[in-house]
Amino acid sequence: MRFSLACVATLFCASTAIAGSTPHGFGAFNKVRSPTIEKREPGQPFHNAKLQKRASRWLTEKTKEFAVNGTGIPDVPFDIGESYAGLLPISDDPNETRELFFWFFPSTNPNPGEEITIWFNGGPGCSSLSGLLTENGPFVWDAGTLAPTPNPYTWVNLTNMVWVEQPVGVGFTQGTPNITNEVELGLEFIGFYKQFVDTFDVHKWKVYLTGESYAGFYVPYIADAFITADDTDYYNLAGVGINDPIIGDETNQQQVVQLAFVEYWNNLFYLNETFLDEMRAHNEFCNYTQYQEKYLTFPPPQEPFPVLPDPYASEDYTCDQFDNFYSAIIAVNPCYNIYHITETCPHPYSVLGIVNTGDYSPPGATVYFNRTDVQKAIHAPVGTNWMQCTDVNVFGDGENNNQSRSDQSLGPAQNGVLARVIDYTNNTIIGSGNLDMLLNTNGTLLAIQNMTWGGKQGLQEYPGTPLYAPYHPETNLGFPTGAGELGFWGSERGLTFYQTQLAGHELPEYAPGVAYRMLEILLGRIENFSVVSDFTTQSGNYTGNSTIYRRSMEMPSYFQ
Repeated sequence: MRFSLACVATLFCASTAIAGSTPHGFGAFNKVRSPTIEKREPGQPFHNAKLQKRASRWLTEKTKEFAVNGTGIPDVPFDIGESYAGLLPISDDPNETRELFFWFFPSTNPNPGEEITIWFNGGPGCSSLSGLLTENGPFVWDAGTLAPTPNPYTWVNLTNMVWVEQPVGVGFTQGTPNITNEVELGLEFIGFYKQFVDTFDVHKWKVYLTGESYAGFYVPYIADAFITADDTDYYNLAGVGINDPIIGDETNQQQVVQLAFVEYWNNLFYLNETFLDEMRAHNEFCNYTQYQEKYLTFPPPQEPFPVLPDPYASEDYTCDQFDNFYSAIIAVNPCYNIYHITETCPHPYSVLGIVNTGDYSPPGATVYFNRTDVQKAIHAPVGTNWMQCTDVNVFGDGENNNQSRSDQSLGPAQNGVLARVIDYTNNTIIGSGNLDMLLNTNGTLLAIQNMTWGGKQGLQEYPGTPLYAPYHPETNLGFPTGAGELGFWGSERGLTFYQTQLAGHELPEYAPGVAYRMLEILLGRIENFSVVSDFTTQSGNYTGNSTIYRRSMEMPSYFQ
């Protein structure tokens, strides 16, 4: 998709509109009718009812305070399109002080249907604006790049998108965090979403919940809150999509599977055999090797998996394989990135600021969402010290600086929450990028194999069907994506699992075409990942017979 640099006159540019009438009836042609002419300012509705009816259906008296000038986003030299941003409370209480921040983009697709897709980043405590700016928003500004660029694979091309900062304590949200678990978080969110539905008049619209990382907790619990509310006027849940998620026991997802992950990628890590032999001995001692061999099977043993000891509760951390490997890898590659393991030095600078140890921020750099002009442009509270991942304990129940308190909920794959969502929607997708060490593919599969849904435990067959991503012309080389067979997938009893080989933790950033295809499937536009066809928002033949395809597949001279 090309982004037009022209002004979007229906909302954002000072515009002039003319409302005429088609003459009907006797004597109509003998009358001279003056057209209605009105100049409108950005973010304001027409005063004339007929003109306003012909303008955007989203701009109303209730929404105008949230309207964003698409040509006025600082440092973005193109029109990002129609959008609305700001704060909404989490309840109807007129004295409510807790508010969540959202940025809503109506779809550029003329036929998206009555549907809303919501995106969450994880943490806990990380802002969904990072997903908007680096993964699936209408413009992206990835680490190491000079300036923002239009995103040809923005999910706005497919559906109406909302990025929401939550829970209270994250980003631009307002109020004091007072929750301790995911059930309370779900109630907090559905209170907010009720305000959103009333403000934008999207009653009964289908809702798709998506996200990554710790959103593996957020999304299923929020989906379960939708189900429990039993009110499709506000909470019409239609599907769920999460990638690289934490959904189960942390020891299983992050410790048991690390040795196999490192051995698979060791040509990249370059760890010596002496160290690897020592780690293999650790794995045997901790019962990790035996555990993986028994339980990461298809189908799995039809029994609850035993809970392994928490390695962080021991005195010597012998079984903390994640940190054992991380310490060795970072000695070889000091710029190692657990979210995308192929990165080497130097660290790329990000306008979103420092999140992890080793991230680089040059002297004098300003975090993009901390700029006053940016905050004003998106109706954020001016003066907020915005952080990509907050230092506030969002599960602290009011004790913001008490880091000893944490989320009291079990993983949704451990207690039936995720299973209930799968059975309810019959439309749940879980994805994984194979370059992610933090929550690697086998760890996610191990969590799935310990879950019962649709009358059976786990996947009965390994999800090994080749995954196809469409060939396509690139309209913006600032954010391209791969094509062809890029991974594997499988689907059983309402759950689809997929993996893509060259994506890291932030899958829509590293494999935007695969993520785009996932959303097409979630929305029901495409049947599954084996369908060989173009993206539904592109016209033309790019699936293997076109000139573009043949030209792109020619081997470059430097390989010959």
